[in-house]
Order: sequence, then structure tokens, then C-alpha cells
Amino acid sequence: MSAEMADAIRQLVQEKGIDEDLVFRMIEDTLKAAYKRKFGTNDNAVVTFSDDHTDVSIYSRKTIVDGVYNPVVEIELEEAVELDPECEIGDELLIEIDPREFDRISVQSAKQTAHQSIRDIQKDSLHSEYKDKVGEIIIGYYQRERNGNIYVDLGKVEGILPKKFQSPRELYRQNDRIKALITEVKKTPSGLQIVLSRTDPDFVRRILELEVPEIYDRTVEVHKIVREPGYRTKVAVLSHREDVDPVGACVGLKGVRIQAVIRELEGEKIDILKYDEDPRLFIKNALSPAEVNDVVVVDESKRSALAIVSEPQFSLAIGKQGLNVRLANRLVDWSIDVKTDEQFAQMDITSDSRKAANDLFSDEIPPGEIEEIADLPGITPELLEVLKKNNIERIEDILVLDEEAMSSLDGMNEDSLKLLESLLKDSLEIVDEPISPDSSQIEEAPATEAEEAEQYECPECGAPITIDMTTCPNCGIGLSFEYEDEE
Repeated sequence: MSAEMADAIRQLVQEKGIDEDLVFRMIEDTLKAAYKRKFGTNDNAVVTFSDDHTDVSIYSRKTIVDGVYNPVVEIELEEAVELDPECEIGDELLIEIDPREFDRISVQSAKQTAHQSIRDIQKDSLHSEYKDKVGEIIIGYYQRERNGNIYVDLGKVEGILPKKFQSPRELYRQNDRIKALITEVKKTPSGLQIVLSRTDPDFVRRILELEVPEIYDRTVEVHKIVREPGYRTKVAVLSHREDVDPVGACVGLKGVRIQAVIRELEGEKIDILKYDEDPRLFIKNALSPAEVNDVVVVDESKRSALAIVSEPQFSLAIGKQGLNVRLANRLVDWSIDVKTDEQFAQMDITSDSRKAANDLFSDEIPPGEIEEIADLPGITPELLEVLKKNNIERIEDILVLDEEAMSSLDGMNEDSLKLLESLLKDSLEIVDEPISPDSSQIEEAPATEAEEAEQYECPECGAPITIDMTTCPNCGIGLSFEYEDEE
């Protein structure tokens, strides 16, 4: 019996991959299950193994009493003395049970317990082994297909490659080799389930780690990967060393590294591009392989931008069915609108708006960009209240007033006037010159006939101007006079 038991234990350890200690625990549970089936309880059952673990025995622990009420847990003193002459009432005695005394039902119960224990132990053991492999690449072989899902032989367990995680480019046949990413490990009533994927962006990341040593040793870092499985993948990379080109390291000499990744993805197109902290440069790189002439930030808060390309590059930047620009949007996390040079020129965006949009990422605020009085740095609540009382809330409302008009405002005192002038000079870079009055406030002096003949109206605001002016005193627009010879 000892030899048979040793062979059975060895078989379980080798074939099922079960730890030896777990096998002994399973044998103990099996014998206790048979004991319970026969005697109704196993609280007093004791299982022991020989020193070399080749034999096992089961005992019934009984208390020595004078008058037995429960023969399962108690034994008369006379019977106990026959087994051990030195025992006394109150002592406990281990009485060996011959497993052959178990009836057929007890043996069947023990067998069911053993099978269930083997399944649970195997499931727990495999779960512990594979749960730490989530996010890693594993290789298996095509076994069968059901409802579009592919079952993969992974050796000890069976993996499942769901239809939604399969690339539309790939077709498999019996015993085909399949390399996939482990995305989930879970227990099911039927056993352990290993969920695989070939569409996850991390699958591309792991393939790159295998093919590019600089990524594996973290010299080059993969910033982000976006993917349309089976069609196109964009990978943004950066280097932690100035002497290492991240894109060149991923592409390899004559493209040997990236070609290995493309082969693994069954010919899927891959764009390797450089990550940049400047959103405009990053957007320009993200639209590769198209060449972008310029990127204009439309709204920083909404993360909206315009990419300007030449006419021949427009279709390349958009991509088939908008795929290229859609992946670029996901890669940079911005909303990108692609326009040609001609389309951009026709858009209602003034040169000042373009400059303001491009200056959004500048640390300094350009002069003149403040529009509201409340936005002036250093303005006091008292001064702000005085200006609001006089219906002055915008910068342009105060610029049309001269010093006398400002001093005559309701509630304006000398200190408030000095503070206002100082704030305007510091924030708007106004020099110590009289502020140009509004055309409605100019007192017209009597003019000669020659002067009246030389007066014109500003084409922008309609204010009176003279031929010797280079800028309009009211709106500041540049002026130029041209003469035509009369025939």
C-alpha cells in the first residue's frame, strides 16, 4: 500500500503540477470525509503520515469514561486498558481505524471529495501562477473555434481569444501558433479562464519591448499608443538620453526592427513619432506621415487646434475614412481640424487672433491683451467701484478720456486718479503723452478754406483726419495717402 500511495502522490505532483503539501492535505481531507460519512462527524478524526510520507493512517480520538453514552467519541475503561494498561478515566486514546472498514457509500463520498479537492487545488495553483502574468505576452496554439471565439492551448490551461479581441486581418487554422497578451485571469465553475487579446495597445507595447532593447531597458519610453486594430497604430516615444534618437531606435537599421513588429501584426501600418511637450509640435508629429505647415491653437481650454497643410498633403493628413486624424486626436488628446492653406486663408481669423492663439503658451501676457478694467493687476475695489459707477468697465472706455475728463468723474479723487494713471502705464505701456480724445470731444477751431479742403474722414471709424497724419488719432489705424494725376 505504501508503494501505491507513493506512486499516486508522485503522479499528482508531476502530471497535475500540484504542490506536495497540498496533496497530503487533500489525502487528509479525503479520509476525514469517509470517516464523517461512516460515523457522522470527523471532529475526533486524526490523520497522520509516516516520516517518509509513504504511508498514512487515520485514528479516532476517544475519551476514556466509566459508562459510554456516545461510542463514537467515548470508550469504556476496560476496553482502553486492553489497549494501554496505564490509561485512566479522563485520558484520551487514539484508536486506529482500518480504511477497509469504510462502506461503499463512505468510499464514494471520499472519492468525490478527492476529485473536488484536486480541481480546487489545481485551479488555485494555476490562478496564483497566471494572475501575475496579466499584461504579459504568452504563446499558444490554435485548438478550436466556437461562435467566433478561439480557444488556445497554453499547455497547463486553455486560453480564450474572444472575437472582439481579434484583429480583422488575421485568420487561423488548426495548430497555428498564436502570440497574444494576457488581459484577464478569472476562476469559473468549469475551471480557470485566461482571456487573451491581440487588439490591446499594450500588445504592441510588449512586442516593441521584445524587438527594441532601448525600450526594454527604459532608455526610450513609449509615451502613448493608440490603435485601430488591423489598420493603423500610432506610437509616441521619447528618449531619456540626448544621444539616443527615440524614433530611430524603434525603426532600427534599414527598418529591421519595425518590420518585425509589422509582421507580427500581419501587415498593420505603424507610425513611430516623437513626443513633444509643446502641443503644437506634438500635433504636427501626430499627423505623420503627412507634412504639416503650421498648427494654430484655437481654444486652449477646449483643447482645440487647427492643422494647416498644403493641398497635396490634405488627404494624407485626414487618412482613409478620417483614420489618420482620428488617431492623432486620441494620441494628443486634442480636437484637431485639418485645413489647407487656401481654406485657412478664407477663415474669419484676424492676424491679432492668430497671434493671440499662438501666444497662449507664452509665460508673459502681451501688452494690450487686457480688455476689462477688473483685469488690471493691482486695481483696488474702491477704484473699480468708482469706474463702474461711471459706466466704465472696459479698457477702451478709459482710453478715450483725457486727464481732465478722468478727474471730473463722479467719485474720483486725486489719489485714485494717480493710481489709475499708474496702472494704465504699467499694464498697457502708455507713455506720458495726452491720451487721444474722442472725435466727439475735439473742439473744432475755425479753419481756412484750404484747411477745410485738406480734411478727410478715417475709413475705419469716420473721425476727421488731415493729409499730414500717418495714424488716425481716434482708432490708431495706419494712414496712407495716394495721389492720382489728373488728365
